[in-house]
Amino acid sequence: MDTRRYNSFVGYFKEHYGCRLQKLVIDAGFSCPNRDGSISKGGCSYCDNNAFHPNYSTPDKSISQQLDEGIKFHKGRYRHTSKYLAYFQSYSNTYGSLDKMKRLYFEALSHQDVVGIVIGTRPDCIDDAKLDFLKDLAQDKVVVVEYGIESCYDETLKRINRGHDFNCARKALEMTAEKGIMQGAHFIFGLPGETKEMMIDMAPIINTLPLNTVKFHQLQIIKGTKIEKEFAEKREDFVTFALEEYIDFFVDFLERLNPDLYIERFTGEVPPRFVNETPWGLIRNVQLLNMLEKRLIERDTWQGRLL
Repeated sequence: MDTRRYNSFVGYFKEHYGCRLQKLVIDAGFSCPNRDGSISKGGCSYCDNNAFHPNYSTPDKSISQQLDEGIKFHKGRYRHTSKYLAYFQSYSNTYGSLDKMKRLYFEALSHQDVVGIVIGTRPDCIDDAKLDFLKDLAQDKVVVVEYGIESCYDETLKRINRGHDFNCARKALEMTAEKGIMQGAHFIFGLPGETKEMMIDMAPIINTLPLNTVKFHQLQIIKGTKIEKEFAEKREDFVTFALEEYIDFFVDFLERLNPDLYIERFTGEVPPRFVNETPWGLIRNVQLLNMLEKRLIERDTWQGRLL
């Protein structure tokens, strides 16, 4: 039984499948419409995909090879894990033809140790035909669609060059929910122009969305991105968090969040070589989780307490 004071995604899989299901990151060679000129060029201002996936995950390798190397990589960290999810993470993994999606997803699902797929994508890269395919696939496989939404505020989405507004995200989530497909969303805290109050006020907005899971990251300034230059020139437009401050901020946020939502992450980790500074030091995710749980106990609070 999961005894945490928040609804953990790891706990969900242990409850429903009896074990941890470890994600294996896949780079299937997709792109994004705000990179190739369909709606914009340059991509999101904060993004360098190389900072977010492991070395075994590169598009020059087949899906099967990435899965084999990923399993070998994770065996040392999670010795009791025997089942895996192929995580199509890099860029927008529904941005392409349905035939391409089928070919790549079926290759991943043919692996003997893979029981499902997680599909990272954008809300403007989905349609009924693709959702109908995923609905059929979900009849006997684990299928999760993970939408990058990043912010609930249109002015922020425009500033970071997302190329879609929040209504587009809401519509995609509603379409996916209508098909009965499990779905999650990704949000970033600390984007330019947003105050702490604006970030906290996203919780009741998120509560209105038909989500199963949520993933939160603090903004990390990656070398060579457009946001690195913006951060240097307009630092006053950015809210930055000291570690203890972020833990308390997230507890405040968590108290306002729907208790039925599963929390997949509340921070992000980028290898130090990709950033100019590591204000929190080299602390790992498991240590951050322990700090969060300790703070929840100290404050005698929990997810959704203020609802």
